[in-house]
Amino acid sequence: MTTPDPHLTTPGGKPRARALGIPFGGRPGRWNAITDVRGVEVGYVTLIEGSFVRTGVTAIHPRGPEKTGDPVAAGFHSQNGNGEMTGVSWINESGTFDGPVAITNTHAVGVAHAGIIAWTVTHHPVVAEVWLLPVAAETWDGYLNDINRHHVTEQHVVTAIEAARPGPVEEGSVGGGTGMTCYQFKGGSGTASRLVDGYTVGVFVQANFGARRELVLAGVPLGDALADDNPMADSRLAPPGSGSVIAVVATDAPLFPHQCQALARRVTAGLARTGTSGSHFSGDLFLAFSTANPGAFRPGEAAMSRLDFVPWERLDPYYEAVVQATEEAVVNALVANEDMTGRDGHRTPALPRDRVTGLLAAADRLR
Repeated sequence: MTTPDPHLTTPGGKPRARALGIPFGGRPGRWNAITDVRGVEVGYVTLIEGSFVRTGVTAIHPRGPEKTGDPVAAGFHSQNGNGEMTGVSWINESGTFDGPVAITNTHAVGVAHAGIIAWTVTHHPVVAEVWLLPVAAETWDGYLNDINRHHVTEQHVVTAIEAARPGPVEEGSVGGGTGMTCYQFKGGSGTASRLVDGYTVGVFVQANFGARRELVLAGVPLGDALADDNPMADSRLAPPGSGSVIAVVATDAPLFPHQCQALARRVTAGLARTGTSGSHFSGDLFLAFSTANPGAFRPGEAAMSRLDFVPWERLDPYYEAVVQATEEAVVNALVANEDMTGRDGHRTPALPRDRVTGLLAAADRLR
């Protein structure tokens, strides 16, 4: 029996962008996912019930669940602040964070924050003894999901954290990305990775942004050619370009916190390759962390601690890796999807894969 190529197919059998022949720069890791960074694990809870529930939770462990209590170097960047990511005041102050990250819908971000604390109290009570400042982030799924009914519970968050695993990562309408849209097509969860100088850079996106007219794939503007099936065009709930995008960048390269912040800033360039100009109605918030230097930020008896780091002058290949992996993660979120109908009969079409490959072939842009 032939094992499916994880670069072409998700664990659930959905196509990824490379299966369509869409070209991307750089060399991906084994899974072409954020989990190619050793220690990083991803888990989901997906909630699809009746005609009104289209939401969920995504959990990301930076060092794996057993290493909670060992902070990672981290940096944060806000391209546009019409959104929420908790814990960033401490990241900006200390250059670190600890414990799992949760991503969900806008009105459940407080629940996600509480769920991370509940999980930590149960599994790492010593870590939770003093205080916790978890990282919980959101994008808005209110076009497809009845967002005001509080479908996401604290237990859902705990379950997503406990479901986290290494290896290939499912994409599309799963976890926090379940009810999300991207370029007014069905969007959601996407990931990709790149290998750089013996290290790995991985990106995970919850893609919920972009106006249809902006869409660019493989350098080819496609918005006008794909404009015909767009039920969101006249929506009063979601102006074109609204929704938000959360990106999490992980690497095992040893970096200072400000170098992590520099990686987070490069997410903007990766998103731009897919066409977005960054709408006022979109909260575009990016987190980057390094899993290197284990133990360096952990409180202890030593009066001094040391960090290894990649010299600033050698960071350009890592910046390029972030841009490449971000672009591919967004396109994976679009490709690994199907039509979805949700609250009040609202429908979001999937990216028409056959039409896309036809347009890119005509432009001589397929691999």
